[in-house]
Amino acid sequence: MTLEKYQKKRKFSSPDGEAGKTPEPRGKVGKSKDGEGRFVIQEHDASHLHYDLRLEIDGVLKSWAVPKEPAKTVGLKRLAMQTEDHPIEYIDFEGVIPEGNYGAGTVKVWDSGKFKMLRDSKPRPEEGNLLFELTGKKLKGNYALIHTGDKKWLFFKMKA
Repeated sequence: MTLEKYQKKRKFSSPDGEAGKTPEPRGKVGKSKDGEGRFVIQEHDASHLHYDLRLEIDGVLKSWAVPKEPAKTVGLKRLAMQTEDHPIEYIDFEGVIPEGNYGAGTVKVWDSGKFKMLRDSKPRPEEGNLLFELTGKKLKGNYALIHTGDKKWLFFKMKA
């Protein structure tokens, strides 16, 4: 896994906190268990309010932008657009990304917790659909990310 796309899109602060640069972590590929780890959903008020779903897989946060608030009820489907991988350090990132930077706007944690892949699901998005259990403060239960083509996915809560 690589964070090259993530890092190319951003202008990072220097250690002295250079003005106008993003406060996001530069990060590096870390270690995580296959098939279980942490998740975060960040409310991101950028050019449009959306929610960023991030699952800790292969030492990075696999990421999807969800235009509407994630569903808490079974079967209500949400579009999810796969985005670049983010560093593990992003899991608790909150702050304001200054104007002129990629993703400019306010980021705050909407939900977080643990996730575990369900038995029939592979832990890597490039290998197909993802079925997993979320144990968060707001979202609890079995969820699916169904790949519908290119970077488009459907994100929804499944029956238990």
